[in-house]
Amino acid sequence: MNICKLDLPDESADKAIQRRRAAEAARKARVFNTRLRVIGLDVDVLNQQVQQKKHQQSVEKQRDKAYDDLRICQDEALLQQDIEDKEKRASLQAGLAQYWATHQRLEDSRDADLKCGLKGASNLTLPESHLGPASMQIFQGEGIGEEQTRREQMKKTERDLRAQMDDNERKHMGDKHREMLMSREMANQDLRWLEQAALEEECKKAARMALDNYNQALAAEQAAKLKDHQRREEQDNLAEMWHILTSDMMTESADLAMGGGTPQVLPDRWKGMSAEQLRSVYREREEQRRERERQRQAEKIQDAVRDFQLLKLCGEAEEEESRAAQLRRERRVQMDQYNMQLAREQQAQQEYLNNKLYTNKPTKDYFQQFNRSSR
Repeated sequence: MNICKLDLPDESADKAIQRRRAAEAARKARVFNTRLRVIGLDVDVLNQQVQQKKHQQSVEKQRDKAYDDLRICQDEALLQQDIEDKEKRASLQAGLAQYWATHQRLEDSRDADLKCGLKGASNLTLPESHLGPASMQIFQGEGIGEEQTRREQMKKTERDLRAQMDDNERKHMGDKHREMLMSREMANQDLRWLEQAALEEECKKAARMALDNYNQALAAEQAAKLKDHQRREEQDNLAEMWHILTSDMMTESADLAMGGGTPQVLPDRWKGMSAEQLRSVYREREEQRRERERQRQAEKIQDAVRDFQLLKLCGEAEEEESRAAQLRRERRVQMDQYNMQLAREQQAQQEYLNNKLYTNKPTKDYFQQFNRSSR
């Protein structure tokens, strides 16, 4: 029998194609609409987007609310199940205790008389003369000093516990004292650092003040020199102006015009300067040389004083810098010593932990007790 296969159209594919065509047509109408593209926005599309956003938000709120309700229901169910399990375990424990108290009493066991010790010997109803060797329950020397041994063991346990408590208390006090000493040492170290920083700041401040004073003195000296130079220049200018104003050329002296006044020197008859004139010229030149020499000596003295002050300030600055370097070295040495002390204490503590405290190595049984169930 031949079976003919019919090729039925796929409705879902057709619907998807139609949906895409409709979306493309709507997009073309929106894009190629000149009025909406040129004049303004597409209000219909914006409203549609707003509605879609609101619908999406409402759907998300409903989903979140349903999820919260489901979680609350699950929590309540788990809590109720936990309560029921606890009640069931409590009822089973009570039933088991009742069963033990009713059917598994200690006095009903076969060896109750042996467990009771000497107290069980008083429960014998037959005289010892009628009992054979197989009925013997208490032997000579058994149970003698048992109460005394138990009391000694309790006292020993109490002493060990008290010694352990005292040891723990001493260890706790030692740790607390060590922490207090460390905190005090850190506070003292911080205080020393602050004092050293303040001392360095004072040294730097003194060096800056000395340098400022030197700069001010140098500026005042330069200002005085400039003022003196200006004063001499003004005096020279005034003297030149007074000489020009009072000269024979400006006053147009009649004596000079008529041949009076200072006799003129005739070059063809002049035989040179006299001895007195030469001595006066030599004296004037010597005075000028001495004046220039005094000025050079004064300038040399001023330069030497300025150089000495500069060297003094530089020496003070170097001394302050060396003092600061010495303080930094001392602080570094103190820090190194403190770090070495901490390292020794930590090494001693680690040796105590490794050699005295943690001496028992764990076996395989210790690790096999974990991860044995799914809980």
